[in-house]
Amino acid sequence: MLAPVTPGSSNLPCQALPADGAYGVLEVIDLALCKNPRTRELWSVARVQAAQVGLAQTDFLPTLDARLTASRARIDSRAVSQRGAALTLSWLLVDFGARSANLEVARQLLSAAAATLDATVQSVFLDALQAYYNTQAARAAVTAATQSEKASRESLSAAEVRYRVGSGTPADRLQAQTAWSQATLNRIRTEGVLRNALGRLAKVMGLDADQPLRLDEIPAVAPESALDASFDRDVAALIAEARERRPDMKAAEAELRAAQAGIAYARAAGRPTISLSGGPQWQDLGELSSHGNAIGLTFSVPIFSGFNTTYNIRAAEARSDVQAARLDDTRQQVALDVWEAYQSLSTASQTIRTTVDLLASAEQSERVALGRYKAGVGNILDVLNAQSALATARLQRIQAMLDWHVSRATLARAIGILDSSLLLSVGRDRKNRNP
Repeated sequence: MLAPVTPGSSNLPCQALPADGAYGVLEVIDLALCKNPRTRELWSVARVQAAQVGLAQTDFLPTLDARLTASRARIDSRAVSQRGAALTLSWLLVDFGARSANLEVARQLLSAAAATLDATVQSVFLDALQAYYNTQAARAAVTAATQSEKASRESLSAAEVRYRVGSGTPADRLQAQTAWSQATLNRIRTEGVLRNALGRLAKVMGLDADQPLRLDEIPAVAPESALDASFDRDVAALIAEARERRPDMKAAEAELRAAQAGIAYARAAGRPTISLSGGPQWQDLGELSSHGNAIGLTFSVPIFSGFNTTYNIRAAEARSDVQAARLDDTRQQVALDVWEAYQSLSTASQTIRTTVDLLASAEQSERVALGRYKAGVGNILDVLNAQSALATARLQRIQAMLDWHVSRATLARAIGILDSSLLLSVGRDRKNRNP
């Protein structure tokens, strides 16, 4: 099962950082895993099922009962007191597999509960990671919008200069003014989106939405030559690995084994049993008292129970068929999850490579258009179009970088290997960037 980790951090796990602390992906996921109610709920469910295993094991042990009795009766105007004591040992010796089958059911359900807990932890892990990168994307969008606003203001200044010297038109100045106002409005909107993203991130971390959060710097992507190297294998091999490692596959398999053991239990419940019982007894009837010991075997054979055993077996077999169908559905869903996540990561890797060229050409186009306009040989529409394209390219580049991180984690979860090792690799990357 996953364990929250905070490598390189001096803060205690499961605690919020000081007010001046900057949250990285490590700290965000640590708090999310510690404070999310879904993980606490399923941990309690696993503890309940562990107790059920212990309860099933007690069926193999003998029971010892002590009994004390005291009574007073009146017979023919005569009061008679009666007292007694007994110690009885009872032990079921043979039940032809009922207890073993019941214990196997409990053990498999415990395995299923533990696997379900692991699956939920990975789900919370991914939710927290997605919230973190979505917030970083919103933060980067504010930076890009601010840069676009600054560029629009520069274009407006250039248009005003040309208008004052007589080489520009009022239409140019008005268009530049409109573009600047639009850039300002876009920056205000992105700031609102960022505030909402920070609130959602705080909720994922188990904090109030109005909790002030400082985030670490926007994470950089891995070198382009190694974008998808960690999962650079045949997709069929990844699907096979996922079917071996996915917690929900393990849970479905354990639930099927529990249902199959339930069939054996239902059949054994209709078989004979042999029990041992015995112990000392003492009785006092006032004038008479007696002491004794008894030991004996009880052989119980169920003859007719109104077809109870027959219908219990049929119900158990039907439950097994249900679990077998669910296991097949889970196997197919695992294959689909891996396929979609693999394609998403592949697309994200290619998108990053493309946005590098896109951003470079957009920056060069904007510089050329603005330079031509300042020199009096260009027009304002070329400048505004170039700046708009540059703003779009910046956002696409940032979003592509953050999408790659999310896609990598999504594929790791689809395979069933989304654990603290991914956090450690992120932490090492961040440390290398910030010595």
